[in-house]
Amino acid sequence: MTHELPKLAYSYDSLEPFIDAKTMEVHYSKHHKTYVDKLNAALEKHPELQKKKVEELLMDLNKVPEDIKTAVKNHGGGHFNHTFFWQILKKGTKCKAEIEKAIIKKFGSFDEFKKQFSDKATTLFGSGWVWLVLNKKELEILQTSNQDSPISQNKTPLIALDVWEHAYYLKYQNRRAEYIEAFFNVINWDKVNEFFKK
Repeated sequence: MTHELPKLAYSYDSLEPFIDAKTMEVHYSKHHKTYVDKLNAALEKHPELQKKKVEELLMDLNKVPEDIKTAVKNHGGGHFNHTFFWQILKKGTKCKAEIEKAIIKKFGSFDEFKKQFSDKATTLFGSGWVWLVLNKKELEILQTSNQDSPISQNKTPLIALDVWEHAYYLKYQNRRAEYIEAFFNVINWDKVNEFFKK
């Protein structure tokens, strides 16, 4: 089994003006595709691992052979993280239902959650991701470097924000804070709530 680039459920321009079509096209068809291709290349050295889902590999990196462990962590992480990210993007949904109650219970208000999440995304040094995760049934905002994934820490992702420069530089250049603010207009809260209930 080879890993494949997942189909997007929407067109490149469907997140405009918050995430521009050109960024979506390059991000998906170039960056994500490269992670998939390099993961497949690494796994050719160990055919017995080719039948495993990327989640299985990342959740137990200690069982991945040393000679490909870094490649699986980086490129498998890049594949998983982006696949997750595309799913939680959509314009026009509102935070509601179970996830809204959980956020207010944990952070006091939605505005406080947004502030803390945005602060983590703004202050992440270099490339990486910011996540809302479930950690033993407790909500937590988490930073990860490069393509590290929360599932490698046994945490369940609910929201992901890619803060690598390739995710925003064509439109926002060095204005990461503007990109983070824009992101809150394209979170697919229906999907986030679905992940939370699972």
